[in-house]
Amino acid sequence: MGYQGLSMTGTAPSRTAAAARPEPARVREWQAPFLVDVRVTLSVQGRGRSDPTFRIDEAGAVWRTSLTPDGPATIRVTAPFPAASAPAGPLVLAQAWGPGADWLLDALPGALGLHDDISGFDPSGDPVLRQVARRHPGLRLGRSGRLMEALVPAVLEQKVLTIEAHRAWRILLAKFGGQPPGPAPRGMRVFPDPKTWRRIPSWDWHRAGVEGVRAQTIIRACTVADSLERLLAKTHEEADRLLRTIPGIGPWTSAETRQRAAGDPDAVSVGDAHLPDMVGWALAGRSATNDEEMLELLGPYAGHRHRVTRLVKLSGLGGPPRRAPKLPVRDYRRF
Repeated sequence: MGYQGLSMTGTAPSRTAAAARPEPARVREWQAPFLVDVRVTLSVQGRGRSDPTFRIDEAGAVWRTSLTPDGPATIRVTAPFPAASAPAGPLVLAQAWGPGADWLLDALPGALGLHDDISGFDPSGDPVLRQVARRHPGLRLGRSGRLMEALVPAVLEQKVLTIEAHRAWRILLAKFGGQPPGPAPRGMRVFPDPKTWRRIPSWDWHRAGVEGVRAQTIIRACTVADSLERLLAKTHEEADRLLRTIPGIGPWTSAETRQRAAGDPDAVSVGDAHLPDMVGWALAGRSATNDEEMLELLGPYAGHRHRVTRLVKLSGLGGPPRRAPKLPVRDYRRF
């Protein structure tokens, strides 16, 4: 399948057995050649605790659904986390169901950071980064390989509270998402195809709490979805430039999309409401009041600035104390 350490087990059942039993899982094992914390690495693909496309079950396994080029699929990923002194990474076990099962299984090493080049990254010069990197040696920057699945929720998160965006994502997926193949946890859904997104009526956008600007940005992107997916074969810089030619997609949305879909280690979410404060607090003990100050603090880590922001978020330091009340959660769906 093109990845060293991957193996497949299981044979196709007879027609009689297939009719009597649910679809069997496709199964692969991958011996990671590096330390990788599966849950932490894959966690960026989830959009809140109730994301219909991402779950972590009681056993600690990660479930994801995806609309792959071969069709819908569900994957379940488990792996023990080895000690830092272990000679190799964990043996990752994955089960997948649906027409796109093989595609997801092939993409799994990339999703767990196989292509993540950490050379040149040195956190030793900052005490916070040094401590967090030591505490999370299995953090890798993976890539999902599905650009639209990263872009649409990023657009929903533009200039609104995270809780509002996650609510909209759940509402839209519940109504327009596909049924996941296999034994997916209750409530999971598959990302809708571009045609479905383009045909969502205005009143359903409104009921989800999505105003016209964000809805139109998603619709515009879905009209060129095939071209956008092909951006993943280009350099990070070229993908960024071309993404931002679509009205409504700026630096923040492009970065958030490329971080997840392409694993871009240097994509900084410029324009984020909270990231400058978090970076300033963690790296300088002060609030970075604007993007320019944040970028200055991240300058020494050029090429790995997104990696640094991941570590900052994992530090748990948050940001400086609030000096104003939290913004209220808006809900105008009934109006």
